[in-house]
Amino acid sequence: MTNTVRETLWDPIAGFGVTFRTMFKKVVTEQYPFEKVPTAPRFHGRHQLNRWPDGLEKCIGCELCAWACPADAIYVEGASNTEDERFSPGERYGRVYQINYLRCILCGLCIEACPTRALTMTNEYELADDNRADLIYEKSDLLAPLLPGMVEPPHEMLISDDHHDYYKGKTLPLLPADPAADAKVNPPGAPGEDS
Repeated sequence: MTNTVRETLWDPIAGFGVTFRTMFKKVVTEQYPFEKVPTAPRFHGRHQLNRWPDGLEKCIGCELCAWACPADAIYVEGASNTEDERFSPGERYGRVYQINYLRCILCGLCIEACPTRALTMTNEYELADDNRADLIYEKSDLLAPLLPGMVEPPHEMLISDDHHDYYKGKTLPLLPADPAADAKVNPPGAPGEDS
């Protein structure tokens, strides 16, 4: 008899307990996209291919990121640097680099696999689009922007003549490889130039 009273009276009220407790609390509504809350510092967002301080690419086309990707979202084709065209300090560079954000799960395993820290993840999280083809990011979409003092590759190594200095992280002054590159890095009349 007590079970039937409990089942008919108490159980429905207990089932709505959470509803009754939260009914009169203040509603918390995110006002996205009008008010964007900053992400956590280590948030995994859109990928970025980094550059050395002289503008050369850090990616050496080793394809380790593609091998580490559990979703098979990364495609890399490496190519060799030549005497006429140098894109990275080492022997090779990433000629083709694509990330398919339709497949990417933003896990960060590609970042862990990269031996030169060429690939990192930014805090950018707005990756939605109305076209599937636009969610396949090419190398030009992923490359970090050129900062002041950087020169668009291909060009000679400007930090040092030895590629090992790049990978050891030595902080060396930028050395002009040729007068044309020096003119691009330090144009005549640039601020900070001795008269």
